Amino acid sequence: MEGGAVPAPIQSMKGPGEDLFILGISGSPREMRSRTRMLLQWVLAGAAAAGAKTELIDLTSLRIEACTACESCSLTGACLNTDDFPFIYKRMIAAHGIVLGSPVYIDHVTGQMKVFIDRLADAIHYQTLAGKYGCAVATTWSSGGEEVISYLNHVLSYLGILALDGISVSTGDDSDSLFGAEERARNLGAMLTMAIRTQVQYPGQSAIIGENRAFFARIVEENREWRRDEYDEWVRKGWIT
Repeated sequence: MEGGAVPAPIQSMKGPGEDLFILGISGSPREMRSRTRMLLQWVLAGAAAAGAKTELIDLTSLRIEACTACESCSLTGACLNTDDFPFIYKRMIAAHGIVLGSPVYIDHVTGQMKVFIDRLADAIHYQTLAGKYGCAVATTWSSGGEEVISYLNHVLSYLGILALDGISVSTGDDSDSLFGAEERARNLGAMLTMAIRTQVQYPGQSAIIGENRAFFARIVEENREWRRDEYDEWVRKGWIT
């Protein structure tokens, strides 16, 4: 990813006195006992020290039903499930930055995180979170952390979100080794805040996001008769010509 070194900023689109909100989403089922949650908290603490408002959501503390591919969201923009997903989605819409965190469970994200990601299909197709910034963190005993970071960054890209390089920590038998990543995590939060404030550009990522959006445009065009407002918005933004 291009997020490792922050390039020269373009003109800021966020005023220095304007509130900036960064949302952390943890997919660990261990909640308060979670090492991933602690890593995520450090990122948010770094963002807060840089002037951002922050919030952390534990997916396990909420009820999120699995996607059944009923296509209701594609046809109407609304899911048939009545659960806590709309609450999280509204917080994501309100956020300027999004941090995803998951421990490694058999070489992938947790089931809780995957169920949540599957429910973001409509947000991906209609690019409702486009233009935001994000990053990812992961913890693991020995392996799979970089793969989880790569996957979560892929999800962020699908959502139209520009992603900074994330942090993966392998703790092995020494759980205290996590504390060695605290400074890096806090710095990541500060870098994320700065990237949002200065609207840093990552041309390589933007090109991939543009290619994805060109593919999703077919869905928006196919659904334009029953989702006219969304179609008109894509036309207004120049995503459909």
